[in-house]
Amino acid sequence: MSERRVIIAGGGIAGLSAATVLAERGVEVMILERESFLGGRAGSWEDRLADGTSFQMERGFHAFFRQYHNLRALLGRVDPTLSSLRPLRDYPLLGPGGAMESFADLPKRTPLNVMELVRRTPTIGLRELLGVNLGPTSAMLAFDPRKTYARWDDVTARAYLDSLGFPDDARHMLFDVFAHSFFNPEEHYSAGELLAMFHFYFLGNPEGLVFDVMREPFGKAFFDPLGEYLRARGAKIRHGASVVRFERATRKVTVELAEGERVEGDALVLALAVPALKEVVARSSGVPGRLSRQVATLETTWPFAVLRLFLDRAPREDRAPFAGTTGLGIIDNISIYEKLETESRAWADRTGGSVVELHAYAVDPSRMEASVREELLEGMWRAYPETREAKIIEERLLLRRDCPAFEPGSHAMRPRPRTDAAELVLAGDFVKLPFASALMERATVSGIMAANALLEERGLAPEPIRRSGPSRGMFASVPRIHAVSR
Repeated sequence: MSERRVIIAGGGIAGLSAATVLAERGVEVMILERESFLGGRAGSWEDRLADGTSFQMERGFHAFFRQYHNLRALLGRVDPTLSSLRPLRDYPLLGPGGAMESFADLPKRTPLNVMELVRRTPTIGLRELLGVNLGPTSAMLAFDPRKTYARWDDVTARAYLDSLGFPDDARHMLFDVFAHSFFNPEEHYSAGELLAMFHFYFLGNPEGLVFDVMREPFGKAFFDPLGEYLRARGAKIRHGASVVRFERATRKVTVELAEGERVEGDALVLALAVPALKEVVARSSGVPGRLSRQVATLETTWPFAVLRLFLDRAPREDRAPFAGTTGLGIIDNISIYEKLETESRAWADRTGGSVVELHAYAVDPSRMEASVREELLEGMWRAYPETREAKIIEERLLLRRDCPAFEPGSHAMRPRPRTDAAELVLAGDFVKLPFASALMERATVSGIMAANALLEERGLAPEPIRRSGPSRGMFASVPRIHAVSR
């Protein structure tokens, strides 16, 4: 396959994952990336404060969960010992009136982890537990890659969570934070997808629910070194290259860029975010009919907001580096960056200040930036009252809408990495995989699967894909569980 060129449209995690697998096997790879940096939604780029201080801005904090085996293997290409990762012992969930849940020291095995979480949570007692609807609740322990989606994909996550019968406080603290973590509002999120996430992150995950964090911004620690790793293996990376359309013929693909330039290859990996993917496919020729229909059904979810604050003083010393929030307005989590990354720590040490980042997922699209900012600040002040006295030295607000939607009923039409055209494959965190996965890990796996499909055409060995835990829940073989609450 060394005489073939594979064009990869998109230099996010999915595109870089595919590029790595192909380049390591001697395939000529060209990555076309619109931005000036690699990593997509997980990337970072240079910004400057008013005093001239350079820093890396990101589109929000990203957690390295320990079951992200394939993402960790990708990082391992440039950091073999994973020394750029630092473990967190816990990430608390904060609610109104000082309510808090902790995931520290939970057993890693199901059902022991569930039993211990229920035992120590203050939001539900034995009486309330006896009132829980066991039918839909047991579906959490019965994930099956086919049956779960067949039964629950047409149901909204909100309707499913309402059906559980948990007390309101328990519902908010144990479920709402988790459900929001995938950028989709509950009323527009598939219950089948939510159940897959319960399985992947908690009920079928032998690694535990806590995670690691990057010691440096992702660009510096991961994507810039990975770009150099790829270049050393012959890959070409072009920044500022915006793909407009492509033409496909048998065993040949021609990609047209915004400047009118045409780039030819023998195969194309479409590793674009959903909005760009839909535009490119709609303009292109030679797209297989089924793929065209599948891509047309993809949607983006509601916007997410990131507010990074450079404060003149730090929150209380005992505040966690990262905390999820619920019931405090639109705010979904708070990160204290000097407790996460050395770059922010250096600024905080020099100024006596603090770098705090606030996130809101699935923000109503009708909201104006000013009102989003005000509510994020109010949420921080309610969670950490001492920050109300802090002066904001500088800030950055990002409001973006390009994360994939997982609408009820969308699973059947979701495309897979392999398409009906041998020279055309897809990669991204929106694709359908044969097992539960999500976010950065899902993007990584999709890139490997896309590359493996191209390698198979030439009879070359595929890249191994490591799965985390069992592919099915412990009650998946009980037929009645998949049929409850019709």
